[in-house]
Amino acid sequence: MTFLVPLIVAAIVLLLLWLGWRFFLGGARLQVEQATIATSTNLACEPVDIPAADEPPARRFVRGAAVFGWVRTRPVGLLLPLLTLPLVAAVVAITLHFGGYHKDPQFVPGEYAHGNQIRQALLEEKLVPPPPLPPSAFVDAVAEKPQLALDKADRDWSRMDQAFVQDVLRVMEKMKARGFPMVLLEGYRSAERQNKLAGGSVKVTQAKGGESKHQYGLAADLAPVRNGKVVISERDPWAMQAYNALGEEAQAAGLTWGGVWSFRDYGHIERAGSLRALLAQRNKK
Repeated sequence: MTFLVPLIVAAIVLLLLWLGWRFFLGGARLQVEQATIATSTNLACEPVDIPAADEPPARRFVRGAAVFGWVRTRPVGLLLPLLTLPLVAAVVAITLHFGGYHKDPQFVPGEYAHGNQIRQALLEEKLVPPPPLPPSAFVDAVAEKPQLALDKADRDWSRMDQAFVQDVLRVMEKMKARGFPMVLLEGYRSAERQNKLAGGSVKVTQAKGGESKHQYGLAADLAPVRNGKVVISERDPWAMQAYNALGEEAQAAGLTWGGVWSFRDYGHIERAGSLRALLAQRNKK
């Protein structure tokens, strides 16, 4: 059906051109020429003493009189502009109605991959990090995995990327609503500490200094809190449920969860994308 539209538009345009030539240009020109010939003949029969300097105005007067006579004898000529308006309106309406069928896919705007997250970030109010837990809340966790050296971990939210902080806080809100309150185990991590964790006797991480998103404030290690104590053992069924829920909420928020890696890191979440691309994007701001 849409292939007929160009034909209809072309037919209307040709009709308008024919009407313009027939009744405006061609018809008027023919009438003017006939009136000019008739007037010249009449003037030739009657000798009139007209100065040569008055010839151009006389010719203009004769042509104007001829055009006026044509309009008077054909009053329908005055209605033709009004009659063509519906045709012009039809062309415009057809063009606007079928404009969507002629869009080049390369120029049609697409939905941005993270458009929902961007709109959500703009509409939602900024969240405030929760108050830190007392050191006693981490005693069992430190004893459970001494290789993590959690007593030396940095939990300062201000040293992290603030846009990423908002993502983490929203995930923590969702986790709390599901019955799993979470706490920040570690946010920013220096390159020196990263190398110590990577080179320890017990393998904690595969990333060396400068290779982890922790060094750029784009990663966080979280753990569930039960009865005021931090629980980090994956052998605890309740803690494992919390980690699985963390993976669901993190992925729903567009973040990467360490629980899907070959080297499992259930409490780890980070900004999605390669580190090089994220740093390049940050440098453009």
